[in-house]
Amino acid sequence: MAEKRKYSRKYCKFTEAKIDFIDYKDTSLLKYCLSERFKIMPRRLTGTSKRHQEMVEKAIKRARHAAIIPYIVDRKDVVSNPFDGL
Repeated sequence: MAEKRKYSRKYCKFTEAKIDFIDYKDTSLLKYCLSERFKIMPRRLTGTSKRHQEMVEKAIKRARHAAIIPYIVDRKDVVSNPFDGL
């Protein structure tokens, strides 16, 4: 059986930093709410408040549309060594 992940105490990172607006161009801030395959992490895992989670979702969707971050990364498309084909 797979082990359950143990997450730290949940708190809203954005409320603590007193952030009023989440910009879609700030990728370092958005990566906190994305998984390894660039999927949006749910509130129950990240601990963000409902208001900030909605802003994060909107910012991530805008960044995807502007091609700043990818939609989803597949395991099949990832190349382990890019110099194999040369």
